[in-house]
Amino acid sequence: KYMKVLIVGGVAGGASAAARLRRLDEKAEIILFEKGKYISFANCGLPYYIGDVITERGNLLLQTPESFNARFNVDVRVENEVVSIDHKEKKVKILDRKSKAEYFETFDKLILSPGSTPLRPPIKGIDSDGIFTLWTVDDVDRIKSYVNAKKPKKAVVIGGGFIGLEMAENLADLGVEVDLVEMLDQVLAPFDFEMAQIIHQEFVDNGVKLHLKNGVSEFVKSSDGLEVVLQDGSRIKTEMVMMSLGVKPQTEFLKSSGIELNQRGGIVVDDYLETNLKDIYAVGDAIEVKNFITGDKTMIPLAGPANRQGRLVVDNIYGAKTKYDGSYGTAIVKAFSLTAASTGLNEKQLKQSGKVLGKDYYSVVIHPNTHASYYPGAMPLHIKALVSSDKMLLGAQVVGSEGVDKQIDVLATVIKARAGVDLLKSLELAYAPPYSSGKSPSNMVGFVAENIIEGKVKVITADMLDSFSDAVLLDIRTPEENSMGSLPDSVNIDLDVLRGKLSTLDKSQTYIVYCAVGLRGYVAARIMMQEGFSSVYNLAGGYSSYSYYNYEVNKKPTQTMKMARELEQIASSETTVVDATGLACPGPIMRVKQSLETINHGNVLEIHVNDPGFKNDIGTWCERTGNTLLGITKEGKKFIARIRKGSLECDLNKLKSPHVIDSGNDKTIVCFSGDLDKAIAALIIANGAVSMGRKVTIFFTFWGLNVIRKSEKVKVKKSFIGKMFGMMMPRGPKKLALSKMNMGGMGATMIKGLMKKHNVPLLEDMIQMGLKSGIRMIACNMSMDLMGIKEDELIDGVDFGGVASYLGAAETADTNLFI
Repeated sequence: KYMKVLIVGGVAGGASAAARLRRLDEKAEIILFEKGKYISFANCGLPYYIGDVITERGNLLLQTPESFNARFNVDVRVENEVVSIDHKEKKVKILDRKSKAEYFETFDKLILSPGSTPLRPPIKGIDSDGIFTLWTVDDVDRIKSYVNAKKPKKAVVIGGGFIGLEMAENLADLGVEVDLVEMLDQVLAPFDFEMAQIIHQEFVDNGVKLHLKNGVSEFVKSSDGLEVVLQDGSRIKTEMVMMSLGVKPQTEFLKSSGIELNQRGGIVVDDYLETNLKDIYAVGDAIEVKNFITGDKTMIPLAGPANRQGRLVVDNIYGAKTKYDGSYGTAIVKAFSLTAASTGLNEKQLKQSGKVLGKDYYSVVIHPNTHASYYPGAMPLHIKALVSSDKMLLGAQVVGSEGVDKQIDVLATVIKARAGVDLLKSLELAYAPPYSSGKSPSNMVGFVAENIIEGKVKVITADMLDSFSDAVLLDIRTPEENSMGSLPDSVNIDLDVLRGKLSTLDKSQTYIVYCAVGLRGYVAARIMMQEGFSSVYNLAGGYSSYSYYNYEVNKKPTQTMKMARELEQIASSETTVVDATGLACPGPIMRVKQSLETINHGNVLEIHVNDPGFKNDIGTWCERTGNTLLGITKEGKKFIARIRKGSLECDLNKLKSPHVIDSGNDKTIVCFSGDLDKAIAALIIANGAVSMGRKVTIFFTFWGLNVIRKSEKVKVKKSFIGKMFGMMMPRGPKKLALSKMNMGGMGATMIKGLMKKHNVPLLEDMIQMGLKSGIRMIACNMSMDLMGIKEDELIDGVDFGGVASYLGAAETADTNLFI
């Protein structure tokens, strides 16, 4: 008698099991049941078919029932659903979904691969037309037909997991305006926040609007489409919605079978993938597996593990007795021009558990290049690895434009080998300048991890800075790099002159040193530690990691950038093109500085770079050096920045209104004071001048910033010092004190009463009157950084600028007041 094996479910696990069965046993009777129409399709490719990356629908169908039967002699029955299992009689009941007839089949062995299905929570309006989930070929057909017929201009994706990101990207590539809504404060839950921030920036740069820490409360059908009502009360008008909130196992039909299920409905199996009922096995998305690293029970719905389980379970049916030792969730996703991959545990999981297997862990953050920096086209890789105190690799995340798959596979292999840091250091990996570096990024993870574990350097990560509020922040980058942005309150000493400056530093202090990516910071820390500085930390990943950690999603464009676009439209200037591709930080900014020195005022420098960090830094550098960033575009892996030499405001006024220079009757006011009476005087003069037809600019700096603060408390992320300033300073015009005779606030109250009696508008009303009348109010960026004030804390309508903004206005004024 030959063995009869029934398989419930196709795709990855079931189809792999069926093929392996036939290869091992040519005589076995094999029947595969699939309740859908397709037994084996490329479910991971479905988003790319919607985005026209995969153009042929047939390419999604890896096997048909006919081709599978011809190749493997398997009786494939699609649209046949197994509805119950009788273990005692060793038979299953099947529903033929076409004829609606029910019948039974007996088995010697039963393999369950029912898979999972998308979550659809009970949100009001979720069944409205235009709301989709993506999981099967039928799903993709419905979505593709809708997109082709309706040609939507707007779409909302709910959920920031792998499928959600792939759908957002593919819809955006079709020219659809996409909003992505995610309940967490980040996309891609397997990644730590600072690594997800890199993906946030990439999506924002490609036009996707992110709504993080927000969920959906309701879908409302309207005459022109749908409205998605978010939990914070905001509403998004759209023409289609993609739901991507995760999956659940399809195991409802097993509840009366006697097969053990966990709380999530997952099938419980032993080390050999057998259920609690003899001769019944299970594989794929629907099973509970062991976490390879911790040993904890988990569920990991990925195609790779499902394929391996399908093969292994068949070997065990035929007597191999091979244990499935668990999964550790290696995954990868494309995100426009970037790729993001993860393996093993992330830091959130480690913090939740405190320690793994009783051991401490360390965070390793590096930003190496994809290949030798001197070979054209080198791009940064962002790697975060987590290692235990006994040098075991616990997990890793990699983000970059190329080479991500190579590095994550090396790191995943090291986890599987349980070999850790020592293996990473000693791996002999392929090297040639176009492909890697003499020290591979994976090698570098091992080197840096060893330095940390053995105490050669102490590190902190960007999220830990607030807990080191008393430390001295030491920026050991070049002055040019420092001018592009720095940590608040930090001291800049170039690494190359650090040894000569050590005598000026207090050895009893705690120091946090940082550079661009962490390498020079390590060198500085080693110098200081060997010279008797006992408390020195290196900021892991340097200023790059700090910048990503503090990236503001969907930050509003500054007034300067708006005016820059206007300037480009009305002015034609001579342009000099410079190729700085292949240069690593600070190379591109040094090239900008050198090139601007060779061109005339008002002319444009167009610089080509491939360092993504450059696009974050060049705006700050231009502002601080009195030049104008006209814009940044992206072509493939290259960024192109256009920089106009000189002050924007002055040049724009000359181009648009030449008579302004001749008349010289504008008014400028520097509001340095946060005293109520002085602020009132400034606004009375300003409103009076604007009423006489004069152009008025008020530059609020230092304590004057309190005049334009919002009265209500705004939740923003600040350093410890910033929080202290925020607590001590008055919040808005209603809280300002008098410069004299304040009397604990009584004087200010009396003045406001007299103003009301004599029909003089209150300060807060004068500010709004001024804004409506066209007074330009500029908040000093530099003072905001020093005082710890964020843009969201200031009233609407205020611009942000620096000295160049103020001087540009002052050059056309006949009156300049300092109050």
